[in-house]
Amino acid sequence: MSKGTKVPGYMQGKGSRNPRGIIGDREIRYKCSLQNTILDVLRGRPGWQEVPGQNNVQQNVQTNAKQQGTTPQSSKSGQQTSGQPSSNTGKAGSGTTSTQGTISGNKGSVRIPQQGQATQNTVPTRMGFQSIPPITRNSDGDWDFYWCDREWLAQNYDTMFLYEHQKILHFRNHYELTRKNLMVKNLKRLKKQTEREQGKAEGLSFEFFPTTYELPSEYHIFVEEFKKNPGIIWIMKPAARAQGRGIFLFRRLKDITDWKKGEYQPLSDPNREVPETYVVQRYIENPYLIGGRKFDVRVYVLVVSYNPLKVWLYRSGFARFSNTRFSLDSIEDTYVHLTNVAVQKNAPDYDPDKGCKWSTQQLRKYLAAKHGVEAVKKAFKGIDNIIIKSLQSVQKIIINDKHCFEMYGYDVLFDSDLKPWLIEINASPSLTASGKEDYDLKFGLLNDLLNVLDLENRLTGKEKRIGGWDLLWEDGPILADDGNMECTPNGTTASIPNSFLGCHNDRKRQLRELYTAAQSIKKS
Repeated sequence: MSKGTKVPGYMQGKGSRNPRGIIGDREIRYKCSLQNTILDVLRGRPGWQEVPGQNNVQQNVQTNAKQQGTTPQSSKSGQQTSGQPSSNTGKAGSGTTSTQGTISGNKGSVRIPQQGQATQNTVPTRMGFQSIPPITRNSDGDWDFYWCDREWLAQNYDTMFLYEHQKILHFRNHYELTRKNLMVKNLKRLKKQTEREQGKAEGLSFEFFPTTYELPSEYHIFVEEFKKNPGIIWIMKPAARAQGRGIFLFRRLKDITDWKKGEYQPLSDPNREVPETYVVQRYIENPYLIGGRKFDVRVYVLVVSYNPLKVWLYRSGFARFSNTRFSLDSIEDTYVHLTNVAVQKNAPDYDPDKGCKWSTQQLRKYLAAKHGVEAVKKAFKGIDNIIIKSLQSVQKIIINDKHCFEMYGYDVLFDSDLKPWLIEINASPSLTASGKEDYDLKFGLLNDLLNVLDLENRLTGKEKRIGGWDLLWEDGPILADDGNMECTPNGTTASIPNSFLGCHNDRKRQLRELYTAAQSIKKS
């Protein structure tokens, strides 16, 4: 490496020889299904090369079928049922031209033969299949990193073959944590197990999510609870929607009864779709207010493995404020009670330049000035507890795959006692920036995520901090190094968790020092 070359991995994508032997000195090939900040990060990362086309193999099936005078059949839902090949298309970078794979359908699958073999796979038309022409291998299988969307993963994961070096966003059943009803179900189960094995006192560590019921399955149980606490406010949320859609508050059982009749009670028509699943939660009526406005905090969490559980916490995030002063007198006003940017940006007096956000660093400084450092440390430690307990609740359920990783967006609300409450967990937190500061935050967040994954193999694997990401948990809690005592009172000497949410994020300087040290270790 020449003297003028910048530190590898920080601003450089080529150079160090990879002992894994797959990526080596060549460029890293990536695919991305989104058109926002993550695509900017990938395109701006030196040594990374974009693979053209989003679903080239599927497109190739349709093209070949069209050339042969056939049309791939579709199911009622509009999804292709006769042309969903796997990614088992030969070893990436090996130059092979194998096209063996799988065509999946509603009631079975058909193997795609290798070139030179018979190409007629005759399947009865009543199964929804037809003869498929051979598929020519193209660049769709030649990727090392894929930032895919959840829909693509759901359609393709079960028929994919991933090579040793490939990384892909999302675990197969990520929804066990990110669907609101399943999240609460898993948390309740782990809480009961903890109380049974460790006692009621330990079960108190799970008191961070409001009383919740699933509808329609637990409707009658909810009604009993509702009658025990007349006059309190409840909030209804669709289990699988995002951006505040479908959410409303209510005080009277009549409100939920009218909704039940109109929205989800099935009619006699057998063709009517199954009613949408909702959760109903006890509304937190005493949120912490700043300037009279309610807010919640977006926290970014990276999971690179569930077995063993390995978790990274990003230092920066943001608090999202409502655009209207908080009041319980107008529970129908979404601008008062919902902090989602997708909701707030439609408020009549919303200022897009000013926005409704604070950085997590601003929030931490404000709370520390008003309540003291120790109170804020306790509050933020509660967020750590929420993260670990929630991930442990699905640790044995998530299908662990070393090729997969997940970046969650946790939404946390503080009440007037500075107690953190888990609102929801997002599998696909928004990466579209609402302004320059938001763009800088998300650009650094995603760039550092790629540094943690380390496809270039330039780190030692023993790092506790990489850019803005701090290693929070690796089959157990991680303690901070003595020289990493940020956001703590002067003179603190006791070991503390390696958690620095809302602390100073000097990521560029840290990365320079990190890669320089890693280079020296590898050379020696």
